[in-house]
Amino acid sequence: MRIAIAHCQGRLSPVFDFSNSLCLIDIDCGRETSRELRTLVSREPFRRAGEVLALGVDILICGALSRQMETALDAAGVRTVGFICGNLDDVVAAFLQGSLEDGRLLMPGCAAGRTRRRRRNRRGRG
Repeated sequence: MRIAIAHCQGRLSPVFDFSNSLCLIDIDCGRETSRELRTLVSREPFRRAGEVLALGVDILICGALSRQMETALDAAGVRTVGFICGNLDDVVAAFLQGSLEDGRLLMPGCAAGRTRRRRRNRRGRG
């Protein structure tokens, strides 16, 4: 599995739509096996989603993202975990432990129930 984390200087970027940097992390058997940094070029949602998909990303972890960007990533088959904040290494550790959405790393003002409800509604639309 390959996850991508939108970041800036070791912390998650607050808005994926305007972030240029991705940290790509390969995970095998619940452990990080490699890490590399990549730069995104496009700001247009469907082109940007294509860039992310071309990097082999399965899951994108980010701060906020626009509905248009979320739709583009979803259409490309990239799962998003949004409204996350914090230090890059803390986010990776929480992901590996399965505790990413336990509330500790959610952006201020983003209650865990609201995030889950939004995902549940999104699944119901398809």
